[in-house]
Amino acid sequence: MKWSRPARAGLALLAAPALMLQGSLAPAATSAAHRPAGVIPPPIDAVVAEASAGQSERLTAESALELVRAPRPAGQPLNAGGASRPHRPAPALLVRLIRSLRATSRPGGGKVVGVVPAGSKYYRTPTVAWVLDLSPKGRYGRVPIPYTSKPRTGWISLRGLKRSHTPYFVRADLSRHRLTVTKLGHLVLRVPMATGAPASPTPPGRYFVTDRVPFNPGGALGAFAFGISGIQPHLPAGWRGGNQLAIHGTNNPASIGSSASAGCLRVSRATLERLKRILILGTPVIIQA
Repeated sequence: MKWSRPARAGLALLAAPALMLQGSLAPAATSAAHRPAGVIPPPIDAVVAEASAGQSERLTAESALELVRAPRPAGQPLNAGGASRPHRPAPALLVRLIRSLRATSRPGGGKVVGVVPAGSKYYRTPTVAWVLDLSPKGRYGRVPIPYTSKPRTGWISLRGLKRSHTPYFVRADLSRHRLTVTKLGHLVLRVPMATGAPASPTPPGRYFVTDRVPFNPGGALGAFAFGISGIQPHLPAGWRGGNQLAIHGTNNPASIGSSASAGCLRVSRATLERLKRILILGTPVIIQA
């Protein structure tokens, strides 16, 4: 099967500066020769693995503040005044789309504010969306609208959609170059990361994981990439690829902890190995300035 140029381009911002002017992206070869190059989507219902033993310490006071700022878990309807009731950390609600859906400004109606596609931007991985809020009767859910130049949310019908949950949340603090993963309010991972360079800053917003793609460990993307539902509206000069954001590895580990990428979040190979075990499709990714 011959893949189109956009599919070969892969996750748009998954390239180091050396590749930016060339516009090339080379996914790793797989052990099965008949597979499409660079595309090895994982099972949609991949089991969420536990984090490594000994890593379930309680949130520090700083992490607790991050948790307070996080969106209210889905499944807790708005009260009459529109405010949320106090809650304990709860799993994130995820829904698997079976077709593209229009997103509206209010549950079941209002202005159409976007479309949630049935598949991801480049790999056409089935969309598993993060539901931020539920309508009072649970028939509609508010989700981040993928691939918009300015991050926004909208309401979609949940009728007929398969529901699942994940206990994990990813938070990226751009100002501190730090990536944090929590599980039901417990800190399981906190590591340094590289962010977008000053000319191509990483856009803050609420996103979710859309793709899981292995790559050549020695390449610019490292051994693995998690595509997310955001795009880079400020591409670097000379960029010839696409514009999707991602969390991925790097062949320039010295860049981790600095502002050096085209917009993606770079982490170490050891971090990728831990993330592979816990980040399923739909996992919330919150990027804050």
